[in-house]
This record gives sequence, C-alpha cells and structure tokens, in this order.
Amino acid sequence: MAVRPEGTPCWADAMFGDLEGAKRFYGEVLGWTFGGSSPEFGDYTTAYLDGRAVAAVVPPMPGQEEAAQWGLYFATPDAEATAARVREAGGEVVLAPMRVGDFGTMCLARDPGGVLFGLWQGDTHEGFEVTGEPGAYCWAEIFTRDPAASDAFFPAVFGYRGEQMRDDAVDFRVFGLGGQPVIGRMAMTDDFPPEVGPYINVYFTVADCDEAVSRATGLGGVLRFGPVDTPFGRFAALGDPQGASFSVIDVTTTRGEPPVFADVS
Repeated sequence: MAVRPEGTPCWADAMFGDLEGAKRFYGEVLGWTFGGSSPEFGDYTTAYLDGRAVAAVVPPMPGQEEAAQWGLYFATPDAEATAARVREAGGEVVLAPMRVGDFGTMCLARDPGGVLFGLWQGDTHEGFEVTGEPGAYCWAEIFTRDPAASDAFFPAVFGYRGEQMRDDAVDFRVFGLGGQPVIGRMAMTDDFPPEVGPYINVYFTVADCDEAVSRATGLGGVLRFGPVDTPFGRFAALGDPQGASFSVIDVTTTRGEPPVFADVS
C-alpha cells in the first residue's frame, strides 16, 4: 500500500455499549463482516468488506460509557511530532501517542473548538484497505461551532490548503493536500440542538442511498436528513440505534452543477 500523505484520513472506529448490536446493524446496512475481538486490545473488532479492513468497533472501557460516536484518524509518519504541532496550534492532546502492539501508534486530540480526532502512525496496520467502494469510507466533514478555530488549526497541523464555498447561506470549506480534497469543514448553525457538540461526520459509500436508508431505519436507525441529490451524489445523514451519527452516499447519482470554491489559503 502506498504511504498516505500526512493529514489524509486513514481509519475510522467507534465505541459502542452494545457491540453485538452495532455489528448486526452495520453488517446489514453496509455489508460488513467482523473479525474476532482482541481481548488484549480491549476487544477491538475490525470490520471487513470482502475481506478488506474498512473500520472497527470497540466496547467502552469501564467508566467511559459515553455516547456512541464515530472517530476519524489522520495519517502521520511521526505521531510525536504531529502531537507537538497540535499543542503549538492551540489544540489539546487527549491521549498521548501510544504504541498499539505491532499495529502502529495512536494519539487522540481535540482542536481548539472541541473537535475530537485521532492520529495514526501505521506499522503492520496502515489503515483502510479499501475506500470509495459501496460499504467503505469515502469522505468526512468537520462539524464545528467555531469554524475560525478549525480553519486556522487544521492547516497549521497538517499543511492543508483551504477552499471556501461561495455561498452566503452555507459556511463550508474544503481542506486539501497536493491539489486533492481531503476533508470538509461545516459550520454548525442554530439548527443543531445545543446539546450536540462538535464532531466529525463520516460518510460511507452505498450502491443505493434510499435502500441503505430503508435498511438502517428498519433496524432502528434514525433518518436525520435526506435523502437528497447533490452534485457529489445522493446522500442521507443517519443515526444508528445507539446514537452514532454517520452518512451514506451513492456517488453515482448526481444532480446539479458543482459549487464554486475560492482559495483561502
């Protein structure tokens, strides 16, 4: 596998109080199968798509029974150096770089606006073994109530270039590396309930958005937005039965002209 540039999303996982329930739900909605749990690593369980690693689920540690939430990890060749830049840019290192067997080194951090994310310095586990196919990760967006903080922080840490969408009604920015879009940044409006904190929303590709929504809601999931056609695909925002937010998108069904972006780097 080619080495991912620093700052590229490379892995996603989520913590669930009902691990078996999460496996049933995502297995039905996204077609995942699951490997055996690893007791030495807190029963961390890898999800597979046709035998290729796409994500992971894990039960909470005792005393850490927080709401379920998907987390995104960014690739780094040196977790210690990237963690130092997180601090220098005004972020918080929540979990200092920690070796995980021979798989790699992980770190958890927050940007100044409270967005939680991970760093991953891969070794035998480099991250996603497939992206962009139905059932696999394809995109993510930072949802924040402090867009100015995120806009300064993430380029300082990862060297992103920013492009702002020209739309007075929506404050949306895309961060890129080497001319390629990497992740979006969406400003949270008053439409979001005050109890909803900042987060990173992960998108998984599906062959049919409406069918995926039907499966998800039939299994106890909640439709939060959509389905709706966009220039990038037909997508919907969902909540799983344990409250974790995620989105599904059929990238083959597009409508409308792509929005115009302006370089703000």
